[in-house]
Amino acid sequence: MTDPAERMVEALLFAAAEPLSAAELARRLPEGADVGRALATLKDRYAGRGVHLACVADRWRFQTAEDLSFLMTEERVETRRLSKAAMETLAIIAYHQPVTRAEVEAVRGVGLSRGTLDLLLEIGWVKMRGRRRSPGRPVTYGVTDAFLEHFGLASLADLPGQQEMKAAGLLDLDLPPGFEVPDPTRPSEEEDPLEDGEQPEFLQDFVGEER
Repeated sequence: MTDPAERMVEALLFAAAEPLSAAELARRLPEGADVGRALATLKDRYAGRGVHLACVADRWRFQTAEDLSFLMTEERVETRRLSKAAMETLAIIAYHQPVTRAEVEAVRGVGLSRGTLDLLLEIGWVKMRGRRRSPGRPVTYGVTDAFLEHFGLASLADLPGQQEMKAAGLLDLDLPPGFEVPDPTRPSEEEDPLEDGEQPEFLQDFVGEER
């Protein structure tokens, strides 16, 4: 016959929203109930099953067996739509590379938020190229091979013209008079490559908010 205290402990742990200590269990059980023995018995009973009784930080809980954790994992492909700010930033970087954050802001006419450039780096369409040979040595950015592959471009020379970019909504902003799209395939003599392992701090390079 199952010990009543064992059944009570099992019910409490099953329904609890968080792990319970032996003292907390004892306060809920009838006086004189042997909580320690009940826990030990339950631990042995559930050993090797789909769930088992575990003690974490002196608190007890039922949890999924480690070898079955893969059953609880669900992978989903999430499609994210880039904001207008991100698309404009991407287009400016593609045409002006190597370009600094301040130069992107100068073309767009607004401050560049940390999240915009952070997202383009995360999805792998933009990379840090080097440092400009100017005061402060700001980081320069350019597009990656993944950018070319996504947009079906064989090389940077195949980038569409300024009017095509505007028509596609990728460069929907007022450019200054006399503006000319630079040649992104031409090497820059005003840039030094990043040193091995150098990763500029986001807080330094992405400071600012979209205004």
